[in-house]
Amino acid sequence: MEDLSELKEQLLRERPVPWDNLPDIELYMDQLISYMPRQQLTPSRENKLTSAMVNNYIKANLMERANGKKYSRNHVAELSIISFLKQIISVKDAALVFNEFKKEDIRDIYEKALEYLDKALVSVSEQLPDSVEDNEIAETIMRLAVTSYANKLTCLRLIDILQEKEESKKLMKKSKGELNK
Repeated sequence: MEDLSELKEQLLRERPVPWDNLPDIELYMDQLISYMPRQQLTPSRENKLTSAMVNNYIKANLMERANGKKYSRNHVAELSIISFLKQIISVKDAALVFNEFKKEDIRDIYEKALEYLDKALVSVSEQLPDSVEDNEIAETIMRLAVTSYANKLTCLRLIDILQEKEESKKLMKKSKGELNK
């Protein structure tokens, strides 16, 4: 089936723009919004990025504020990562995950995310059958969906563990502060 081989080819070929090819000039919000679709590998029926979403990500401390009214390469990288994460976890949970990376350079985080995405897309393409007979598409969808479900459950549990760790750190700091009084 031609559609299946085309899908496999897309999974192997299409990727967000590498760091060195991200815009090295600052973009205004409308330019940022129009640039981002080339970073997202989502089907056309998925929600598109809006300026309100960008502002909400800034308020949620998921990304840095604009430099005046301009957005840098760092902002494009942050938005790209957010677009991957928000497909699976909430914006609040994504902020918690991002906080763990604050000590790393955004370029390193972005390149790590692209590496994970690349490996995942290659793996998925390898799981697709070469030809489709009767219910193979439905069976493949079921397998991939259940695997995604299991991955999401694992992510959510790991987020719970990360939150517990953060709360424990806050309590320790508070306790130390009270002891020093």
